[in-house]
Amino acid sequence: MVSGDAVFYTTPENGDSGNDDSPYGKIASLPEDRRSSSDEDLDSVPAELPSISASVMERRWGDTTPYASKKKVQSWYQLSNGIWELGKILSSTGTESVILLPEGKVLTVKSESLVPANPDILDAVDDLMQLSYLNEPSVLYDLQCRYNQDMIYTKAGPVLVAVNPFKEVRLYGNDYIQAYRNKSNENPHVYAIADTAIREMIRDEVNQSIIISGESGAGKTETAKIAMQYLAALGGGSGIEYEILKTNPILEAFGNAKTLRNDNSSRFGKLIEIYFSETGKISGAKIQTFLLEKSRVVQCSEGERSYHIFYQLCAGAPAALREKLNLRSVAEYKYLRQSSCYTINGVDDAEQFQIVQEALDVVHVSKEDQESAFAMIAAVLWLGNISFTVIDNENHVEALADESLLCVANLIGCHVDELNLALSTRKMRVGNDTIVQKLTLSQAIDTRDALAKSIYACLFEWLVEQINKSLAVGKRRTGRSIGILDIYGFESFERNSFEQFCINYANERLQQHFNRHLFKLEQEEYVQDGIDWKRVDFEDNQDCLNLFEKRPLGLLSLLDEESTFPNGTDMTFANKLKQHINSNSCFRGERNKAFTVSHYAGEVTYDTTGFLEKNRDLLHMDSIQLLSSCSCPLPQIFASSMLTQSQKPVTGPSYKAGGADSQKLSVASKFKGQLFQLMKRLESTTPHFIRCIKPNNSQSPGLYEQELVLQQLRCCGVLEVVRISRSGFPTRMTHQKFARRYGFLLLESIASQDPLTVSVAILHQFNILPEMYQVGYTKLFFRTGQIGVLEDTRNHTLHGILRLQSCFRGYRARRQLKEIKNGIATLQSFIVGENARKKYAASLQRHRAAIIIQRKIKARTARKKFKDINGATLVLQSVIRGWSVRRCSGDIQMLKLVSSKGNGSDEVLVKASYLAELQRRVVKAEVALREKEEENDIVHQRLQQYESRWSEYELKMKSMEEVWQKQMRSLQSSLSIAKKSLAIDDSARNSDASVNASDSWDTGSGGYKSQESNGVRPMSAGLSVISRLAEEFEQRSQVFGDDAKFLVEVKSGQIEASLNPERELRRLKQMFDSWKKDYGGRLRETKVILNKLGSEGAVDKVKKKWWGRMNSTRMG
Repeated sequence: MVSGDAVFYTTPENGDSGNDDSPYGKIASLPEDRRSSSDEDLDSVPAELPSISASVMERRWGDTTPYASKKKVQSWYQLSNGIWELGKILSSTGTESVILLPEGKVLTVKSESLVPANPDILDAVDDLMQLSYLNEPSVLYDLQCRYNQDMIYTKAGPVLVAVNPFKEVRLYGNDYIQAYRNKSNENPHVYAIADTAIREMIRDEVNQSIIISGESGAGKTETAKIAMQYLAALGGGSGIEYEILKTNPILEAFGNAKTLRNDNSSRFGKLIEIYFSETGKISGAKIQTFLLEKSRVVQCSEGERSYHIFYQLCAGAPAALREKLNLRSVAEYKYLRQSSCYTINGVDDAEQFQIVQEALDVVHVSKEDQESAFAMIAAVLWLGNISFTVIDNENHVEALADESLLCVANLIGCHVDELNLALSTRKMRVGNDTIVQKLTLSQAIDTRDALAKSIYACLFEWLVEQINKSLAVGKRRTGRSIGILDIYGFESFERNSFEQFCINYANERLQQHFNRHLFKLEQEEYVQDGIDWKRVDFEDNQDCLNLFEKRPLGLLSLLDEESTFPNGTDMTFANKLKQHINSNSCFRGERNKAFTVSHYAGEVTYDTTGFLEKNRDLLHMDSIQLLSSCSCPLPQIFASSMLTQSQKPVTGPSYKAGGADSQKLSVASKFKGQLFQLMKRLESTTPHFIRCIKPNNSQSPGLYEQELVLQQLRCCGVLEVVRISRSGFPTRMTHQKFARRYGFLLLESIASQDPLTVSVAILHQFNILPEMYQVGYTKLFFRTGQIGVLEDTRNHTLHGILRLQSCFRGYRARRQLKEIKNGIATLQSFIVGENARKKYAASLQRHRAAIIIQRKIKARTARKKFKDINGATLVLQSVIRGWSVRRCSGDIQMLKLVSSKGNGSDEVLVKASYLAELQRRVVKAEVALREKEEENDIVHQRLQQYESRWSEYELKMKSMEEVWQKQMRSLQSSLSIAKKSLAIDDSARNSDASVNASDSWDTGSGGYKSQESNGVRPMSAGLSVISRLAEEFEQRSQVFGDDAKFLVEVKSGQIEASLNPERELRRLKQMFDSWKKDYGGRLRETKVILNKLGSEGAVDKVKKKWWGRMNSTRMG
């Protein structure tokens, strides 16, 4: 990496001199608008400089043949200085034409050198496929028109071209996200690419990848962040999308740096795989990194910076952290001051450090781990300040025990002596013995720098691992993912080293993937499926890839082989390359230790100085053991990781041929393995390509360098993509899938259900023109836009079906809901009714009880108050009346005494005064009496109210007493009936006795005695039973009557008793009913017994007398 006055090599096809600021060769340029250059420019251009030949133009641009020169139309003409000018054809004679340039300059040129221009209506179209004439100047002019209008995105068939504006443009935000999500904005955009990827992932259930490529400074990192923002907005909701977005400031701080071409250049490659759930929501992510540029830690070119985190930590660390890490200003660290560049215009490193800390918190890196990571960064900075002093004549050195050494030992947690030994000595094992070898100054510096690079590289890997752990929390992989690849672009500097060698190799591999997907595989598929297809030539870089990967004589194989030899040097490696692969068309050996490789983007010359050392990337075991013995946890983790990697041997025939079976994995081999895994992963996805274009090398907004843009378009194959997409069939689908996807759109059923027959019937039904599609052996191929008609019809039909289904399901759901509601309402009504009845009954009972209680209390209170007032009134009246009587009687006696004594008139007057006073008091007493009478009247009114209530209670009690009397009368009626029956029987017996009286008396005394003796005993038994029943009736009647009367008096309040009269009345009624029932049964039994005794006259006579006595008793 050197200053801008470097010389760059060009491709064999174009032999012009290189551009000072571009890695590409000198190419044709285009003016900023459709105006020619000035006359002075034209005059200063040599007349015989070559232009693009017709054969080359026909080979590259089949649709740019010379336009009909007879028509006076505009055409592009390439001046001798490579600038394209738009001119108007004035006349044409044979092979020559006369053109008028915008500045009025008239030129006579060869007709074959003119390139047709598009009409003005096609200026600034958003898809290059819409251009009528697809040629270099037309494409450049279209991109420039859009760039000047801040429309930085342009479609080139399936590829999105993004031109870096180097300023803020209003093309992003939630409004734009919603517009592309709702398909209300169809303009080219990164959002559109991301939306297509997520929709195809859900629809086809295939993983997607967004491959972002371009040279350094073209805007790849920002484009990747924009794509991630859109995916996070569409798939957000779980919160993990916020963590994914917050990984960007962390990775940029630790992996990006300022270069001469880019203030925020990614010095590593990364693949971010975002995993989605079945519902299309983000469920997790994983980040994979490639080839961190470790050499930038210890060495920076003039005008560049090391990684951002060094400057951010020094500028933004809090006071406590600064004191703990013993941080100084940037200029005091050797690793940072060697480039004399400490800041970036418009960037606040202290503010960025706060952003990095917040991002680390979001991805769940603990504060302790953050401080440990910052301590490792500080240790790397202090390592660069460690200096050495010579200790003997053999130039052996040891580290100075200054502040730098003490700080490093303190930060990594080791002893100062151990650190000094690890930096100034090296242990070597010879057989069973261990030899300690002292290091020279250069060896000690290399050991120090190797330790610093290893610590930083391990810290970067550890940080990525922590981020992946955070993003993998709660992750549910469903096999659906979208990968965003942001990898370094093609690089070519004045001095290109091992890093550019690996970076350009990765770009060769990615370019082949691009070619295979858009060129080679597409044309091969056309041929295999029998499609009528005109083959399009394109530049294939397979020869260059073979140069790198061929075994055993490829660049990588020879590099690893030479790295295994202890005596191998950079010169021996360069000579070996010239010896074995100098015959390859993509390789050319140079003087000294250099060689040139012809890449797809141009030739690059590499200097092999440092190739072997960087490829070995050796960190001696002494340094690893030093890290493992540290007390801090992170150095121990780093040592364990390095030991694990060192135990992975390299396998393969090339290494075995070199006799290096035990050689450990080299940097080139590791990177190659990562790259092959990456390509394998990309091959299993549906790719979406974004080509980032750098409009100028000065990073200035609004500046459009046409030669730089055109070379980038050529290198990434954008123009070939447009030609193939426009002339080919970019949309394809198998017969089975096409029939399955669109078969239900057929209006009439067909007899054959063969997928091909169904597919053809669908095409005929929708009147798709035959030139818009072709039928292959296994697939249908469509031109651009044709499948959209079918897809729109399918979506419209499915939408109608879904609407119909939703209406029916809604109706059925509403009906079921109505039935359920009715059932619930009925059940609720029953329950509510039952609860209401229970509550009403309980409330009614409480109300009645409250009324009774209130009534009792109020009655008792009123009676007591009445008695008190009445008693007080009587007492008062008696006192007043007694006093009045006594006073009057006293006055009368005094009057009598005065009159008897015959006192004079004076005494009479005195007594009159006493009489007046007495009258006054009498009047006052009468007033008080009236007041008491009024109060008495009020009390009497209340008493009347209570008496009225009491009368109501008495009526109720009388009604109950009437019920009792009725029941007693019913019993008496039963007894009267029994008496009547006995009386009838008695009269009958008396008549019989009179008839037989004579007989009885004739028989003498003996016969009479015999009859009497026979009838006396039954008659006396019946009489005793009836007497007992009568007595029981009388007793029971008296008892029940007395009890009922007592309870009535208790209830009315006439008698005080501690019992419940109502409950006692109910109990008394129950006792009376039970006795009545029992008494009636015994009375009937007695009647039956008396009927049996009816044949005996004596008994009848006795019964007659008894019943007569009973009747007389009842009558009496």
